[in-house]
Amino acid sequence: MSSQLPVESATSVRRVLVVDDDADSADLLVHLLQMHGHSTRSVHTGFDALETARVFRPEVAILDVGLPDMSGYELAAALRSAQLGACKLIAVTGYSGASELERSKRAGFDLHLVKPVDLQTLAKTVAEQLPGSGG
Repeated sequence: MSSQLPVESATSVRRVLVVDDDADSADLLVHLLQMHGHSTRSVHTGFDALETARVFRPEVAILDVGLPDMSGYELAAALRSAQLGACKLIAVTGYSGASELERSKRAGFDLHLVKPVDLQTLAKTVAEQLPGSGG
């Protein structure tokens, strides 16, 4: 199995915030997104995500739902309350039930992805205009 992923040029470069308490998962995702030309930041807690988002002003935030200090759902709601403009929120979780999808929607997520996430599909999704982006 090759450790290298094919590099495709992003149709649109984004500022992407990755929030995952698993540093290895966050690093892998950041590396992939940077290969596609995106500007990235990664943090491992919800509180760090809120602080980073205020300065970095991400266009896309990829949030693990299981964080140590708050749930990804709570973080999504807090990011929406922070009025960060048109930041698109992507939930990444192991939960796929209808109740989890509804919970994601209520929290303000634009997209709910179930682990294991196909990294190439995620990179393409970040580069594309997400629903509701006004573009």
